[in-house]
Amino acid sequence: MYALIDAFPQQLTEALTIGRNAQLKPADGPYSNVVVTGLGGSGIGGRIAAQAVAHEAICPIEVYSNYYLPAYVGKGSLVIASSYSGNTEETIAAMEQALAKGARVVVITSGGKMLDMAKEKGLDHIVIPGGNPPRTMLAYSLTQQFFVLKHFGIINTDLAPAIAGAAKQLATDKEAIKQAAKDLTDKLFGKRLVIYSEASTEAVSIRFRQQVNENSKELCWHHAIPEMNHNELVGWAGGKDDVAVVIFRHKEDHERSQIRMEINKDVFRKYTPHVHDVWSQGASALGRQLHLINLGDWVSFYWAEKKGVDPSEIAVINMLKGKLAEMK
Repeated sequence: MYALIDAFPQQLTEALTIGRNAQLKPADGPYSNVVVTGLGGSGIGGRIAAQAVAHEAICPIEVYSNYYLPAYVGKGSLVIASSYSGNTEETIAAMEQALAKGARVVVITSGGKMLDMAKEKGLDHIVIPGGNPPRTMLAYSLTQQFFVLKHFGIINTDLAPAIAGAAKQLATDKEAIKQAAKDLTDKLFGKRLVIYSEASTEAVSIRFRQQVNENSKELCWHHAIPEMNHNELVGWAGGKDDVAVVIFRHKEDHERSQIRMEINKDVFRKYTPHVHDVWSQGASALGRQLHLINLGDWVSFYWAEKKGVDPSEIAVINMLKGKLAEMK
């Protein structure tokens, strides 16, 4: 796990090469909507990408992490089916529905049944390196999302330069990021983590939560501002000092959201002293999100290390998949 997280900058660079070399058929279109179907480490890339391009996407981009697709999916839809293994049963079910509805389907995977289906049916597909835990391959699956959205005319901006710049900066800042992650881990260890961010970058908070769940073997939760100001803020009346708050912050957060964050911190500190701002760094908006993703990944690793647990182990998920397989 250490080596895979450490390789994140290099993975981004390799992912760019894969995306540039992808052989996708003519875009055709236009498309009235985009649906990304995927779960866990395979699906989070779609959520991050959808939020990152929301300001310029010419149609809605929605992520469905389930067995089904929304009723509006049809011949005018672009469906991106993302499964690292290529055998995720929920994604396969959704992919089959997309094909039955006449949608344009693009597959992002390392192999498995989905790659076989894509080849058999002549579907566009991008193959990424296999053999690792899906959550450690985000650089590959996320980067391909941007190439697909650009190719099919959903966005005009080529985000490859931003990704390349981020990869270079993350490599340069690697030791500083690791030290910042160690320092933050020390502050969070032994406490229940709550993660906040502005709604426009909520997907990065979700990624951090997922990594703490899987790598650190810890329960935690996240919410977004301003939505949490209309419900969860009241719940802080039950807050305790064994809760630690991390607020992911970006300089481009809406000015009113930034005011809300400062007021929220005053509320949190009535119940816990453990409130931590974590500001993103980087030359581009996407680069700043990749910085926080990398930092959060390191925190989840160092947390597992302090607990003495294996960050790679996911026996309970494998047990679930095994029992489901027995019931087919």
